[in-house]
Amino acid sequence: MEYTILIHKDEKSGWYCGQCEQLPGAISQGATFEELMENMKEAISLILEYNKEKARENFKGERIFYRKLAMA
Repeated sequence: MEYTILIHKDEKSGWYCGQCEQLPGAISQGATFEELMENMKEAISLILEYNKEKARENFKGERIFYRKLAMA
């Protein structure tokens, strides 16, 4: 899956700041562009895991089924 990262380079510190367009809670920074992108991967993973846990909590004790949905 691909995500769009909005990136800003801070003029004073020189650090890169990023936010995932599809997951606004996934925000990070890095001293280099490469570090930012690695940190964004971690932030996205953490948000997705949190969302998965919360969704399962919402249906705790209920009979559920899973279905994948592909977006073009």
